[in-house]
Amino acid sequence: MMESSIPPSCHAVIFDLDGTLVDTLPDLHHAINLVLEEEGLKTLAKEETRLMIGGGARNLIELAFAKREINADPSRIDAGFDRFLKYYGAEPTARSSTFPGVLNVLENLSKKGIAMGVCTNKPQEMAEQVLKALKISHFFGKAIIGGDTLSIRKPNANHLLAVIEKTGRVPKNALMVGDSETDVSAARNAGVPIIVVDFGYTALPPEKLKGDVLISHFDELIPALVSIGFGN
Repeated sequence: MMESSIPPSCHAVIFDLDGTLVDTLPDLHHAINLVLEEEGLKTLAKEETRLMIGGGARNLIELAFAKREINADPSRIDAGFDRFLKYYGAEPTARSSTFPGVLNVLENLSKKGIAMGVCTNKPQEMAEQVLKALKISHFFGKAIIGGDTLSIRKPNANHLLAVIEKTGRVPKNALMVGDSETDVSAARNAGVPIIVVDFGYTALPPEKLKGDVLISHFDELIPALVSIGFGN
């Protein structure tokens, strides 16, 4: 249900990356399992990996080791993280793709003069690499901020606010689109409304994330914005 907190006129839409714009699970799953295999550990099922995404690459390593009941010291985490970056960075979009309807939505928002940005906990270099490989980076310009760029990251409000600032717009006229509790918390902390997609990577049922709007396909995004007075 749409709430009154959604601004009647929105000038910027900020997207999460993994599980929102792009289905990156296949490549993340492949890379993390290569690390686990090298460690002599049992690999993860894809659903296990899906529920670990959202906190950044290093967090993914920590969760994977913990899942295998490995109390890894920081040096082992660091080594696993470095290998993960090597494997994932070598082919970050070999198995990944944008979710259905994403390109059409980005083109339509661009035509309407809506500024767009990406707020992700994924490392900056990897985020840019994925967006470029999938040929959608031009929609966001310099308004792409990864989880290792600032001293903070989502759910800290300043991560999202920094992306909004990069778009040249102001928070009261901005809206976020995400898939996780981290995204919802970031939006709430920043005082920005959020549309939640129900096809992403969240341990909680999407309807329990308490976003302002819940959509099942990107084809529903612009109609949702129009219905709240944005995009006419």
